[in-house]
Amino acid sequence: MPQGSPTSGVGRVIAGRYLLLNRLGSGGMGHVWLAHDQRLACEVALKEIVFSNPASADAEREARVARAQAEARHAAGLRGHPHVVTVHDVLEHDGLPWIVMEYVADAVDLRDLVGRQGPLAPAECARIGLAVLDALTAGHERGVMHRDVKPANILLAPDRNGSPYARVLLTDYGISVQPDAGETRYTLTSVLVGTAGYLAPERATGGPPTAAADLFSLGCTLYHAVEGHGPFTRESPLAEVTAVVMEDPLPPARAGALAPVLHAMLEKDPLRRIPAAEAEAALSRIVTPQTEAEAYARTQTDLGSPSPWEGLAVPVAVPVPTQGSPPYGWVPAPGRRRRARPRLLQSVLAGLLGLVLALGGVWYAMAHQPPGKDTDRKSPPYGTAVGLSAPLEDGDCVTADWPGGHLFQGTPRLAVDAGCRTTVPDGQVMAFVSTASAGEARKVGADRCAQRTQEIREKLADVRGYAVVPTDAGFDAAGRRTACLVLGAHGPVYGPLGSHRALGSAFADTSTMQKRDCLDVPSNRAASLVSCAGKHDQVVVGFTRLGADVTLAQARTRSDAACARDVPPADYGFDPSVYQAASWTSEGPWKSGTHFVVCAVRKQNGGTMEGDGP
Repeated sequence: MPQGSPTSGVGRVIAGRYLLLNRLGSGGMGHVWLAHDQRLACEVALKEIVFSNPASADAEREARVARAQAEARHAAGLRGHPHVVTVHDVLEHDGLPWIVMEYVADAVDLRDLVGRQGPLAPAECARIGLAVLDALTAGHERGVMHRDVKPANILLAPDRNGSPYARVLLTDYGISVQPDAGETRYTLTSVLVGTAGYLAPERATGGPPTAAADLFSLGCTLYHAVEGHGPFTRESPLAEVTAVVMEDPLPPARAGALAPVLHAMLEKDPLRRIPAAEAEAALSRIVTPQTEAEAYARTQTDLGSPSPWEGLAVPVAVPVPTQGSPPYGWVPAPGRRRRARPRLLQSVLAGLLGLVLALGGVWYAMAHQPPGKDTDRKSPPYGTAVGLSAPLEDGDCVTADWPGGHLFQGTPRLAVDAGCRTTVPDGQVMAFVSTASAGEARKVGADRCAQRTQEIREKLADVRGYAVVPTDAGFDAAGRRTACLVLGAHGPVYGPLGSHRALGSAFADTSTMQKRDCLDVPSNRAASLVSCAGKHDQVVVGFTRLGADVTLAQARTRSDAACARDVPPADYGFDPSVYQAASWTSEGPWKSGTHFVVCAVRKQNGGTMEGDGP
């Protein structure tokens, strides 16, 4: 083996300090290892440089060393940013550099998450996009371009409360560059720097790295998150690069309100591409739930109405959009220096004329419908795949049978348990979204459901939202509403959720416990929900998670200490001299493999807590 080539393996000690525990992943520059820092007694991530051809190691050594040092320098300049993986150090071992980075426990990258659980809701994608955009902007302000924004470089991890995927972190500045810093470019002119299918067109054709190019890559990444595949997915990397330069993105089918933002971010001309500040405003509008008045006003408009961020863009035309087509073209706001689209006025007038004719046809058909004809009322409200003959009602508990048993992939067949008494429910109907048509429901239903159920989902440990959208034929039968469900992310929820729970009812499983619940605890194995205005023994404050190797029996002896460590009562305003951590475990999270623990607060002296909380 050539002198200086790295040799890898569990148990190897790097630089006399870092003990390799196991490999976390691999990338273009090498492997990432979980390691134990023997000096500080903590876990870190180590990036190891690996040569694909050992014979070329000596020739590549100088460039690889310089490139790794540049990565560490650029990423370390963003130390402390909440959405950037922290780089601690760069060191040499056997003549080659290793980069010491923050270890993000229980993290999953966006590519793997989508591959495992299916596409995400538009509002969740917008939340992730805002975090990544914030990280990119911080780098751009320092003159650092990432150049390889893609799903595999975005990590999602639990926060301190145990909420899965709450933390969003951008990683791998391994090919980042400061264009005006006079640094050597560590790539060959014949090699594309970045990932096929996520490169901006101007980069694929040899242009310099810019903030606009990073924004294009972020648009591709969010498209992948909401659709389950990239906008330029093809049979080979070369075909993907060609598609980026020459072809339009694949029409989105699930993006809903996110579609106009994606369309604007994937503009091929960087001068016409939506800038970061306006992209941030547009994504924020999707993440922030609408008020009831805004939602009502929105349902009164026609299908050609502007998106919630119309102040940032002007609709090119107002046709009735088809499923999967982006509803608007994005044109820069007035005053911005951009090339104008030709024949804009004619396009708008033509679109308005088309809309008037379409609405007139709808009126004529309704006015001349034969008496007694009511086919919509006889059609299944959500289609034959869902299998319901009657519309869902608020509070309905449901069981969901997913195709092939793969949760959140495909369309589930639903069954209703109206009283939540006869089955172990997978979830519950928590809200509705009214729209003017089935087409609008397909376009915005999932996104608005994510907004309507966001508060309850944030209070529970392990749930996901799901929108049951009516079909064209069943739109009236569904009450012209999309049903917003909250389902267990990895298994049943074992009972009613949120406001549908009755005070005084005992908890069958921790899956239905939520933050700020007040509990009556007659024994250490039983708890019931009570009003926080009256006498109560404990208050739920958050969640944590135990290791995959911890059994349920072991969890019941370790969970108090885990909650005291990860969800300390003092962080929630409880005086640590008076209060202490408490915890709850149950079979549900162990059957699903999530191992979530509910963390609560109680008085040290065993007294009740009414009137003296934080």
